[in-house]
Parts: sequence; structure tokens; C-alpha cells
Amino acid sequence: MIEQYVRDLRQVDPTSVAVVGGKGAHLGALSRIDGVRVPDGFCVTTDAFRRIMAQAPSIDDQLDQLSRVDPDDRQAVRTLSERIRRTIEEVVIPDDLATAITGALARFGEQGAYAVRSSATAEDLPTASFAGQQDTYLNVVGAAAILRHISRCWASLFTERAVTYRRRGGIDHRTVLMAVVVQRMVFPQASGILFTADPVTGDRKVATVDAGFGLGEALVSGLVNPDVFRVRDGEVVAKAIAAKERAVHALPDGGTREVAVEARRQEEPALTDAQAVSLAALGRRIEAHFGRPQDIEWCLVDDDFRIVQSRPITTLFPVPEAGDEEYHVYVSVGHGQMMTDPMKPLGYSMWQLTAMVPMHEAGGRLFVDVTRRLASPASRAGLLDALGKGDPLVRDALETVLERENLVPSLPDAHPTGPPAGGAPTPIPTDPTVVTELIERSRVSIAALERDIRTKTGPELFDFLLEAFEEHKRVLGDPLSMQAIMAGMEATWWLNDKLQEWLGEKNAADTLTLSAPDNITSEMGLALLDVADVVRPLPEVLAFLREVEDEDFLDELAKVAGGSEARDAIEAYLDRYGIRCVGEIDITRPRWRERPATLVPVLLDNVRIFEPGAAERRFEEGRLKAQKKEQDVLSRLRALPDGDRKADETRRMIERVRTFIGYREYPKYGIISRYFVYKQALLREAERLVRAGVLAEREDSFYLTFQELRDVVRANRVDDGLIQQRKEAFRSYHELTPPRVLTSDGEALNGAYRREDAPAGALIGLPVSAGTVEGRARVVLDMAEADLEAGDILVTTFTDPSWSPLFVGIAGLVTEVGGLMTHGAVIAREYGLPAVVGVERATSLIRDGQRIRVHGTDGYVEILS
Repeated sequence: MIEQYVRDLRQVDPTSVAVVGGKGAHLGALSRIDGVRVPDGFCVTTDAFRRIMAQAPSIDDQLDQLSRVDPDDRQAVRTLSERIRRTIEEVVIPDDLATAITGALARFGEQGAYAVRSSATAEDLPTASFAGQQDTYLNVVGAAAILRHISRCWASLFTERAVTYRRRGGIDHRTVLMAVVVQRMVFPQASGILFTADPVTGDRKVATVDAGFGLGEALVSGLVNPDVFRVRDGEVVAKAIAAKERAVHALPDGGTREVAVEARRQEEPALTDAQAVSLAALGRRIEAHFGRPQDIEWCLVDDDFRIVQSRPITTLFPVPEAGDEEYHVYVSVGHGQMMTDPMKPLGYSMWQLTAMVPMHEAGGRLFVDVTRRLASPASRAGLLDALGKGDPLVRDALETVLERENLVPSLPDAHPTGPPAGGAPTPIPTDPTVVTELIERSRVSIAALERDIRTKTGPELFDFLLEAFEEHKRVLGDPLSMQAIMAGMEATWWLNDKLQEWLGEKNAADTLTLSAPDNITSEMGLALLDVADVVRPLPEVLAFLREVEDEDFLDELAKVAGGSEARDAIEAYLDRYGIRCVGEIDITRPRWRERPATLVPVLLDNVRIFEPGAAERRFEEGRLKAQKKEQDVLSRLRALPDGDRKADETRRMIERVRTFIGYREYPKYGIISRYFVYKQALLREAERLVRAGVLAEREDSFYLTFQELRDVVRANRVDDGLIQQRKEAFRSYHELTPPRVLTSDGEALNGAYRREDAPAGALIGLPVSAGTVEGRARVVLDMAEADLEAGDILVTTFTDPSWSPLFVGIAGLVTEVGGLMTHGAVIAREYGLPAVVGVERATSLIRDGQRIRVHGTDGYVEILS
């Protein structure tokens, strides 16, 4: 009976989380590591907590109420959580349970001082630390006081912060149980936190020690600033000694109090360098045991370290597996593709199999290893130039790495994998038929794919797909296609550089490219305006669409007056653009064709905001504006010395940019068109596996890589535990922010803008579409929830082509991610929207509804109200 409720710390290990919680299990594991000293103690198990909860009156009703409360309603959460805590604390501990606890105390000394610490089952886990969510009580003396504080720990499972943390993490309150750790109290000269990886930069080679006098509460509560030691390779490489005016000490009769530190000691370091190095070495031993970086609480007692807690550092971005001990530098794929959200395993593995260069997964994101191209003098400049044109923050981050002595040694020049970065393909003539031919080649190839895949099932399908991926890459790497893309981009750069040099005009190409032909993405936004023209005069259709909730609404739409005409217009739109969706590089994301209701709010906004004929009118306005700009530029150039030559060159470049710049968007459309074909075939296989009882639901296939799904189809058997593990990992990846540049040491770098030409307080970014606009900021994180009015400025994390239908109704654009030639920038220029991208933390620094001014020519945003 006693073991049901009490376990000695040395009896538990990492498999005991369900019994003693995350903290207890970690402490048990720590106590078994050679050379690691953990204060003696025991755990009051989760069975004891269950017993108390079973005796708590009305607790089920209170938990039901709590589960229904909006986690953002702080007052309601506070009131309900207080009521639940009070209910738990008022439960009288049964005699047999109290006897089990006091019996354990007797083994360690009933009159001793103890730390009583909460240990929840969803705590100190690899994907969620829950640090500070529940309570700890120090220097508790006497059996009665210890029993009282154990009750408080049980109740602390329902602190306001813990309740909110769980709700936002999608964790059911009833699935989390509370154990309690009771440990002999230690009275340290110094204490603090050791991170075995730098918690700010992520560098796994640097340990960071925070130290202060007395008990660690002074640091945790923010009472004092800690001394900070940075230790790398067995030596202190940096330190900052703080003035420590206060400390927390234990009282003889129990409890703690703040005390003043003697003036002569305030500037003294809490640890010597040798002690900091020794502590870091101890941390490395603990890290090796758990297999990942740790956040460790320590105490120094008589020149000997005691470890009182260790938990995983859950905020570090994972490092791609390299298979060697060499130093590697990785660049984020998501920042270039405008999709920094995590991808499911089927999604990232399919992108890896169809990409033109090798890609490495970490944290559900993909990265390209650029180490060799950085190390080779011949390819370095081209790489930096190409990446810098796309995103100057990536270039700055890479240059920061290069400044580090000997981290990236120069290597002999070698042929890089894939196309040379920044290398210009052979020029092609300015001929519109080149674009027409490329689009036709892609259409024919996709039609053949659709035809040939229909009869393929089982293992044969996967063999066919591997061949299809080679055709996919052949089309994507078509030299003529690369030439056309580069022709448009190089003409843009030439116009911007030369017209600024000759006329002092910034970003002139932005206006000159308005309403360029053959831009599939801008056509998509205008085409939805045409659909709006069809439904606008149909009142019953509009009333029906305003109530749409289900994805099968198109069948019902045909039953209302005018519904057949509206359905035909929407179906025609979906036939051409239904392959698209937000985050479309992840094949597992639902496409518009699969969830057409996603488009309904945007369609209704178009009906409300625009007049009939808006698509044609907007396109023609843009074309005329570009034409007028061309005449103006050429006229001014001819007035300059050597003006006729300059004007002729510029005219040829304007013709070239308008011929090719629209095609920049087409290869992505081709990729996504193929992806939809692949997905439909794979989903048919997943449905067969569901019917065979192999998969619980077809979407479970998304949590397997392509290769793993192929094996499941062959064996007709799946590891359910692997799928569950992948689901939990995917949820945790949403909490991580991917860096632009990541090193194999784990250092995350995001670069900085080295500019001083913006007003104080302005948010700096990259200018990608000229002009200045002032308006209401609408911070939108989900396209489906956009509520925009004419003249609003869209502020979001990133935009890919699927956001284009929103662009027709806004006045400006601000994004956190993006570059000069990424899709959002291209479409912003196409529609004449002032835009600034790459604005760090824009969605948190700009509040929804604030008035802002976007300087699309100079690359900054002012917050006006």
C-alpha cells in the first residue's frame, strides 16, 4: 500500500512519469548518474492525487466549466481556477495516505527541513517543459506543514498560468496528474541555473551559467540580476558579474526571507571560473545521459554541487542530422518559399524528393547545407549575392558566420551540388513565344502525368511516382525555363540600378511591371473578381453563401435561384486554381478544391468592396500606368547627356522585363499542379489502407515520410506508436520559430538590417514595391479569417500565391518573411501595392486596427497611432 502512494527517488526513472510526474522522474534518473549528487527524498505518487480528486466535491462540474472557458478570458479562468484550487486544498488527506507520507519522512528525519515540489505528468517533457507552471515550497519543517504544502502542490495543477498554458497547448486538464517531490533541503552558498546550450543563440557548444548568492528563488523571481558565465571547450569565454544587493535565505523555523548582501560582497562573483567550468562539465554529463540539452537547477554546498532539477530545453530549434562531426551552415528553405510553418513528414519528404538540391529536415522545416559553397572563394560571392537579393537578412546572417575565425575554412573550389548560386544562364531573345512554349510544355507534361497515374495502385504507384519525380525535376530544371526566369529578374535589377543612377529614382521597375502579361498568380486574384461579378446580382445566392459552413456547399448551391450559374463560375475557378492553398509546398495541406469554403469570405468581400468589371478595369489601369511611366522615363533619359543610348537601352529592358517577369510565377504553379495529382493518388492508397484496417484514418498517412508510406503499402502494416509520436512532435514544432540560418552547433541566426536612414521607432524591412500608403493595419494570421475593408493594410507573417485574392482589396502589405523576388513581393508590384517585407515581429509589434504608414520605396513602416 505504501508503494502505491510513496516512492523513494532512487526507485524511479524516466519510465515512471505517469507515477511520479516529469520532475520526479528526472530527479530519479539524475540520482543514478555517476558523479551527480541529488538531495535525498521521495515522491508522493499520482495515485495519491487521484484519491484526493475522487474525494473532492463537485470537481467534475468545475472541470467541465473550465474546459468551456475561452483561454483568453483571463477573469473567468482566474475565478474558476481559484475555486478548483480551494476545493482541492480543503480535502482532508485520508489517514492511510497521511501515514504513508509521514512514514517516508521518518526515514529521512521528520524534524528536518524539506523542499516540497510539484511534479505534473505533463512537465519537464522533451516537447513541453511547463517550467514555472506549478508551485514549489522551500524549507518546510514538520510533518503537518509538509502535508499542508503537499495539498498546495496538488492544487497548483490549476494555477491560472498552468490552466492557460495547457489550453493553448491543446492539453485536456483531466489527462494531467500531479505527483509531489519531497526532498531534503540544502542550504547553499550559491545557486542558479545551468543551460547546457546557449538559450538565446541555441549554440550547443556554449554552456551558460546564471549564479547568485543563497537560494535560487532570488534569481527565479527576478529579485537580483545573476552573474553570467559562458563556458566553451572547458574555459570561461565570457562573463558578466552583477551587483547582487539581495539574496534569499532559509529561516531556522521554516520558510525563507530576503536579506541584504553585505556591501563588500555585492560585486564578488558567486562562483569562481574554475567552479563554473566544473559545473559546465557536470552539465555535459547530465546532457549526455538524457540525450539532449538541459536546463539544470544547481546549488553549491561546501564547494560541492547538488543538482535539484533538470529538464529539457524545449525552446531550442533542432539541428539537422549531418552524419559527421564537421561544422555545417544551413539556410532555411521556408523563408525562401514563404512558408515557415512546420510541415508534416509526407510533406517535407515529398519536397525533398522533388527539389533540385539536397535538403535536410529539422523541426518540421527544411534547410539547405551551404557550407561548401560558403567555403569556396569562387562560389561564395555568388551565393551571398543571390541570397542577399532574395533576403538581405540571410546574407547578413551568413556574413556573421564568416566573420568568426576559422569556423568556415576556405576550401579548394569545387562544383557545387545543383545550379550555381547567382550564376547567370545564357541570355535568350526577348520573345513572348518563349513563355508560351514553356507554359505549353508544362501543360503537356502534367496532362501526361494525370493520364498515366490513373491505373497505378499499391507498390506500383510508388515506383511510378519515383519516376514522375524525375520528370518533375526535369521540367523544373529546364534550361529555357531558368533562362526566362533570370531574364525577368535581371531586367528588373538593371532597371532599378540604372534608373536610380541616371534619374535618382528608386525602384522604378515596380511601376514599369504593372499588369505584366502571363502572371498566373495575379490572374488568380483578378479571376475571383470575375466570379464576384457573377454572384453579385443574385440575392439568394449571396444569402446562401453568407451562411456557408460545410465544404460540400456547391451541391446545395445549385438548388437556390441563380445557384447553377454561381456554382459553374466557382467550379471553373477551382478547375484552374483549386490546387492552391496557404502553405502549399506541404502536400498535406488542404487545397481549395478540397475545402472550397475557404474562398467564400474573400468572394463575399469582393462583392461588397468592388463594382462590376473591376478585374478588367484594374488590369487596364495598371497597364496604362506602366505605359505612362515608360514614356516619362524615356523622355527624361533623352534629355540627359548620351540620352538616346540610355533611352534605347532602357526601352529594350522594359520590353524584356514585361515579356518575362510574369513567367516568374509559373514554375511554382506547375509544381503545385503536380502535387495535387500526386496527393490524389496517395490519398486513394491511404483510403485503401483505412478499409483494410491498417490506418485509423487516411490523414494518418501524412505523418509518414514517402518512403515509410511506401513500406506500409508493401507490408500492409503500420507502427501506430510512430504515427502518434509524429503527431505530438508536429504539435510541438508549432512552438518553434525557424531561423533564417542555422549551424550544426545549433546557433540560430536571423541577421540584422545595417541601416540608419529610417525615422526613430520605425520598423525596418526590405522595400519590395514602391510607394507610400497610410491606413488601418489588419493583422491577419489565417487567410480564412481575414476581415478587410478597402484601404486596409495587410500585416501578416508570410504570403504565398494563395493570398493573392486578398491583394486586390488592400492598399499595402507588410510581412515578417519575404524577399525582393518572392511571390508576395512580385504580386504586390503587379497590383501596385506599397509593400515592405522581412519586418521582424511585425505581427506582434503592430496591433490590429492601428494606423500605420508603409514606405514601400524606402523599406520601413511607421506606427502612427
